[in-house]
Amino acid sequence: MNMFFLSIASFLLAIGLLVAVHEWGHYIVARMAGVKVLRFSVGFGRPIWLRRGGSDQTEYCLSALPLGGYVKLLDEREGEVAPSERHRAFNRAPITARIAILLAGPLMNILFAIAAYWMMYAIGVPGLQPIVGKIEPESIAARAGLRADDRILEVGDNAVATWEGAIIAIIDELLEEERIRFVLRSTDNIEKTVYLDVAGQVRELTEPGKLFSGLGMEPWSPTVAPVIGEIIPGGTAEAAALREDDKLLSVGSEVIPTWDAWVAYVQAHPGKTLDLLIERNGAQMQIDLPVLAFEQADGTVVGRIGAGPRVGADLYDKYIDEQRYGLMGALPVAIKKTWSMSALTVKMMSRIVTGDVSVKNISGPVNIAEYAGYSASMGLASFLSFLAVVSLSLGVLNLLPIPVLDGGQVLYQVAEFFKGGPLSLRAQLIGQQIGVVFLVLLMGFAFYNDLSRVFS
Repeated sequence: MNMFFLSIASFLLAIGLLVAVHEWGHYIVARMAGVKVLRFSVGFGRPIWLRRGGSDQTEYCLSALPLGGYVKLLDEREGEVAPSERHRAFNRAPITARIAILLAGPLMNILFAIAAYWMMYAIGVPGLQPIVGKIEPESIAARAGLRADDRILEVGDNAVATWEGAIIAIIDELLEEERIRFVLRSTDNIEKTVYLDVAGQVRELTEPGKLFSGLGMEPWSPTVAPVIGEIIPGGTAEAAALREDDKLLSVGSEVIPTWDAWVAYVQAHPGKTLDLLIERNGAQMQIDLPVLAFEQADGTVVGRIGAGPRVGADLYDKYIDEQRYGLMGALPVAIKKTWSMSALTVKMMSRIVTGDVSVKNISGPVNIAEYAGYSASMGLASFLSFLAVVSLSLGVLNLLPIPVLDGGQVLYQVAEFFKGGPLSLRAQLIGQQIGVVFLVLLMGFAFYNDLSRVFS
């Protein structure tokens, strides 16, 4: 399976699964509250698969547009209801039951994220230790006192073990502070505390792909020999019959000195076919290797082949930190991770609204599909992390007090409680119109960002 089809398949699997989880929350709580469920749909539009089941003959269907879903409940506001079933209508349920039904969808997304992180940490998540590489002169990092080979121990008040954790902590601090506190350990084992001055630069630094270049630093990477250690299924390396332990000698007329040099060459030749000379079992072979064009979050297109280097055990043990816990030990770590990522998502959304964070961070279906395919190609732990992040985003987004979203509908129920009766149809209609405008603008930004990345 090539990367395009892997991205599509992974995207459909992820969206279908997360929408089903969200709608199942509404569905199961509605049934528990005695409200009749007419339809459970994954997707919008015309059903392409439909079955009826249960005493209520609820319709379960997959619909043509796979970008959402819905649970349709019996409701007197949407049509005539037989007198014998009025007690099962949503609008007749107690306000507390209605609020529980509405909140159940986002809550299921949050619980799913906990489950995904739980499984991820039980499997084990390897990551590169947060060791600083190149520092640009006169940059924010240089002025703060960071030096090459410094190991980051803490960002703000958070201890960090990998670059993935360090990046999340840096972004979190960016949204709160004008100076970011780093605790570092130098190569001579001396600890120091430095502060990166980021005042007035939050918008620039939070643009996709701009964090490290804006700070003037790069993550450290080891010097690794150009030897294949992993073939990722679905990549062009697999299609070209490259194997583990193949040594890469040259491409065209250029010698390949290190794995990093090879990666840089591949990234610079998206869509090309490379004339690659390798050594296998002591014999040299010529291979035609196509390079896949892959679009990154910042819109730049780079080449990928779907292969990883052979890393010696000593290098792995020295620089790789694997976060792996027992089945029970992984649960509190997963809950803490879910909480921190939820808080970060809320902060990012609020700062986008105020204009402090670039709207380029809003991703549409094209970009999400690319991340889905890439994470799936990197293994189960990576794909679980992707599912958890998207599930949290879906849950948090639906809690916003926008009338067409769950949070907005909860707001209607609260208003009814204090008013002593439902809001007028006119007020509800105006709210729905405002909500639709918001979603259209949001989708507009998302598709614009996708198209900008594609055509820039």
